[in-house]
Amino acid sequence: MRTSLHALRVACAALAVLSTALLAACATSPATGERIFTGGMSESQESQIGAEQHPLILQEFGGAYQDAELQSYVSSVGDLLAKTSERPDLKFTFTVLDSPIVNAFALPGGYVYITRGLLALANDEAEMAGVLAHEIGHVTARHAAQRQGATLGAGIVQMGLGLLLGGNAAQLGGSLAQPLLQSYSREQEFEADMLGVRYLRRAGYDSRAMSDFLVSMEEEERLRAQLAGNPEAADQFNIMSSHPRTADRVEAAAEEAGTAQPKDPIEGREIYLSKIDGIIYGDSPAQGYARGRVFSHPELRFRFEVPQGFRLTNLPSQVVATNQQGDSQISFDMDKVPSGASLESYLINGWGQGMNLRNGQRFTVNGRQAVTATTRGTISSGQSVDLRLVAFRADGDQVYRFAFITPAGSSGRIWEQTIDSFRTLSAAEASALKPYRLDVYTVRRGDTVASLARRLPFDDLPEERLRVINGIEPGQPLPTGMEIKLIK
Repeated sequence: MRTSLHALRVACAALAVLSTALLAACATSPATGERIFTGGMSESQESQIGAEQHPLILQEFGGAYQDAELQSYVSSVGDLLAKTSERPDLKFTFTVLDSPIVNAFALPGGYVYITRGLLALANDEAEMAGVLAHEIGHVTARHAAQRQGATLGAGIVQMGLGLLLGGNAAQLGGSLAQPLLQSYSREQEFEADMLGVRYLRRAGYDSRAMSDFLVSMEEEERLRAQLAGNPEAADQFNIMSSHPRTADRVEAAAEEAGTAQPKDPIEGREIYLSKIDGIIYGDSPAQGYARGRVFSHPELRFRFEVPQGFRLTNLPSQVVATNQQGDSQISFDMDKVPSGASLESYLINGWGQGMNLRNGQRFTVNGRQAVTATTRGTISSGQSVDLRLVAFRADGDQVYRFAFITPAGSSGRIWEQTIDSFRTLSAAEASALKPYRLDVYTVRRGDTVASLARRLPFDDLPEERLRVINGIEPGQPLPTGMEIKLIK
């Protein structure tokens, strides 16, 4: 992976021979001092891109979390780290996103995002600072511009290498460009870790917190896979798949960073727990609640239940339920029916266009007009499946939509069970639905992981959940007076 970026750096030197105009596509990384290929993207253009994309990010991830004190706290830590970087004059914007997903990322121009789901998993200020420092490192190293340069300039790089080094090198240039057209490369992630460690140490934090948090993320990933009934699929659940990092790699980056560990490094556990005490854990009221087999939306005032053996996942744009065997899936979302269009027309000519739908029928769902139709197809694994679409009226031009995917010829009636469970919530029922929240608790004499886990509002794997959100290893005692995170 490192040779990929090295090839582009060599290409920048080569391009200087070819053309002064092409040389403008290269720049010096403020953080590393190395020449990078940016495709001509300037720092002011990076800031413009970040500003343009910021509202779209907020829309995609449920907006900023509405807690001014928490937002201010995260920004203060981020600003401290940014001031220690090689771009202290760049105006950074730090935003806590109202998302339960464990995630963090950065846009060019200094826009850094961290989710409340990630804040709930971190155990002290140093761990949160490690995440922010890593993302700041991506910005200061201009990795977004470098990736853009790789995308726009792959052909130019290939041409330059070919002219200077011959045809074989030109072919090599094409293959080297491929990893750079994807997410950040392993080298860029390593570089961001190295820079992040540098900023942590300059700001007085314990840089080991970065690798500690990655261990927590790996444990959280395994837990989510267990909860989904698919422990072998742990890699798909959070940012570890897009951030190819491990605690060992972060330790290696810390060694290469070369800066000394502070004498009395900051951990900041007490202040950190006080700041996240009471934050929403899991789904928010605006997103609706997926709990067990029931999805309830207090603001839109409806609920439905999926059949036994299915597990719900509440995503930003839809609700998905998958059975334990992984061969059947239910998805739910909302859409708008074009003005004047009937439900049948919407189903056949809109949502289901080109699907060769058949077996259409009308019926009602809790007094609402509804239509359904089916088709048969093949998924990527080659398995033949039946797809059933169901659409029914909500309010105005809104329509509720269910899609059911089952093995072809399956005799199960999961769609009928799910649709029959759909009903409107009364005002009292809707107001009774509350989000889960983090509750910082001081361990008392006699408390154990098992006894405290029984306080959590979960029936499945409560002890494992308690250990993961607190970074408690199996067999680790709970000292009296220790503050830990519960969920209520």
